[in-house]
Amino acid sequence: MGKFLKDKQLDATKLLLSAVFIVLVFYPFLQMVIMIQPEDFGRVVTASNFPEAVANSLRAAVTTTAISVSLGMALAACLQRTNIRGKAVLSVVLILPMLIPSISHGMGLIVVFGTNGILTNLLGLEGTIYGFGGMVLGSVLYSYPVAFLMLNDVLKYQDSSPYEAAAVLGIPPLRRMTAITLPYLARPLVSAVFAVFTMVITDYGIPLMIGGKNTTLAVMMYQEVLGQVDFGKGSVVGLFLLIPAIITFVFNTLSKNRAKMGYVTRPFEMKRNSLRDGAAYVFCGAVLLFVVVLIGSFCMLAFTTRYPSDLTFTLAHVQKMLDLGGDRYVTNSVIIALFVSVIGIVTAFVTAYMTTRVPSRMSHFLHLCSITSLAIPGIVLGLSYALTFSRSFIYGTMAILIMANLMHFFASPYLMMYNSLSKMNENLESVGATLGISRLRIVLHVIIPQSKSTLLEMFSYFFVNSMMTISAVSFLANVRTKPLSLMINQFEAQMLMECAAVVSLCILLVNVCIKGMVYLINQHVSKRPPVNPAR
Repeated sequence: MGKFLKDKQLDATKLLLSAVFIVLVFYPFLQMVIMIQPEDFGRVVTASNFPEAVANSLRAAVTTTAISVSLGMALAACLQRTNIRGKAVLSVVLILPMLIPSISHGMGLIVVFGTNGILTNLLGLEGTIYGFGGMVLGSVLYSYPVAFLMLNDVLKYQDSSPYEAAAVLGIPPLRRMTAITLPYLARPLVSAVFAVFTMVITDYGIPLMIGGKNTTLAVMMYQEVLGQVDFGKGSVVGLFLLIPAIITFVFNTLSKNRAKMGYVTRPFEMKRNSLRDGAAYVFCGAVLLFVVVLIGSFCMLAFTTRYPSDLTFTLAHVQKMLDLGGDRYVTNSVIIALFVSVIGIVTAFVTAYMTTRVPSRMSHFLHLCSITSLAIPGIVLGLSYALTFSRSFIYGTMAILIMANLMHFFASPYLMMYNSLSKMNENLESVGATLGISRLRIVLHVIIPQSKSTLLEMFSYFFVNSMMTISAVSFLANVRTKPLSLMINQFEAQMLMECAAVVSLCILLVNVCIKGMVYLINQHVSKRPPVNPAR
């Protein structure tokens, strides 16, 4: 009877969590769809700029995806398959572009390659950075770290045994690559392609800043909603943006990783190869230089009197940003990010535990509800929240921004914990019950200690993305609740590029501090032995 009651309580918890996702994800999206009128489709499809927007979005997304995934794969290979030094520093610096909002990349490229850009003047370059080329370059900077992280993690844990066996059998390197490496990387590469493609096609920051006359679907949606307050047309464009995200969602749902913890792999022992390592140094150095120049461009704008005419050091732009409310908006962003992170890791852990460690028919339904937000881009989720909650008491408060960010970023941290818990010994709770140890004590003293690293990564993911997002909150923030990232677009529209650079650096600094803090805590807790649950 006691076990029956406990099972009922656990199922009730699953039902409650499912209801939360239905209310905060499914319901707003359905409300947005219901509000669309048949004539809205006609107004969008027959609009003169719609075919061009579709073509520009697809061209930019396909081109960027090809470059970013190739670049990410090459960088991952340099770090995992060569003997170059400074890999730890490289792995940190290479992901710096993903710690600032996408719109900042466009602004940085203007400073570097614009009419009076740093490299334009230094190298005597001609032409303009505005247009398709600039849009692709900015999108590559924004998205390649994602591909790099995904593929670097895969190569890091690849087993070298098949390669050693192939070498003993005399199989040439090219054949090893086609027979072992490519099949092994097939699924991660497809995942990286989908992830980058979805990121690029749903982003409006870079095309808005540097795309020139190249309108994309995301920019079109942004302009229809914020520029012309036409929610009908904006909702229709949002439906078109759902297509690549839904494809990504279906692929991730159908290709599950069922590997269990404890699978032993033999790490690669790289032999000395001066030509290979030299090429890796040159390649990584070139990418590193570009990233440093981009970050340096923000410093050039933020701390000089007026670039490029007066390069005298000054803090006037920092003070001006603060005078225009920057300190308040920094506080808003940090508060939002902290609430999202704390609520997010608790909710994601409990949800992942329920779906992996407490199997039942409800578990599959809860898992599906938990990952559904993967199929809804942030800009579409933000619009659906604006339409659904515009007349509620939470609209115009911090609460709706926290809710939107939590749902927007929930799926990835949830899947981190889902994969981590799936790989743990599935008999832990059964053994604990046999020894008279409660499920709660097993969770507190065995499962959480083994998941500390994943929990820290989840906190970092929630916080960093909440600090820099512009898509999910664009339609929900007001003057009082605005997060810092939205000030970049505001300052750019007012031609206050120096203040926008200060904001970008501020977001980068906060995110780097959080990443550093998480790393140090992770290093510390990993050295502590787990607590004995029997005590």
